[in-house]
Amino acid sequence: MKKFIPFLLALLLLSGCAAGGEKADSYRQIDMAEAVSLMQEEDGYIILDVRRPDEFAEKHIPGAVNIPNEAIGTDEIPELPDKGQLIFVYCRSGNRSKQASEKLVALGYTNVVEFGGIIDWTGETATGTEDNL
Repeated sequence: MKKFIPFLLALLLLSGCAAGGEKADSYRQIDMAEAVSLMQEEDGYIILDVRRPDEFAEKHIPGAVNIPNEAIGTDEIPELPDKGQLIFVYCRSGNRSKQASEKLVALGYTNVVEFGGIIDWTGETATGTEDNL
């Protein structure tokens, strides 16, 4: 039995290290600088603002789609038909965007990238609801 204890401890340690990696059923979390860089490199993506409509109308990233976090549940999302499409998710500070990203993954979206909040956005912004689908 004493010979098994070090083996089991080593096995647990190794499995714990493997579990720390990014899971396939998860979203990626990146910082604002990396998000801006990826947006410049990629095309065909959606920027998803998960704040309330009044917050979106006040200030948002141009071209963003507004679907409030509270509206994301277990039903399909008509505005996001392609579950493999790259979706950049943000909110005001990063809390709701993490929640929304988890919900999107649970709905089967496979390319979700959470990048925090508009409070850290240094790029151009728009007002109104003209960018909302």
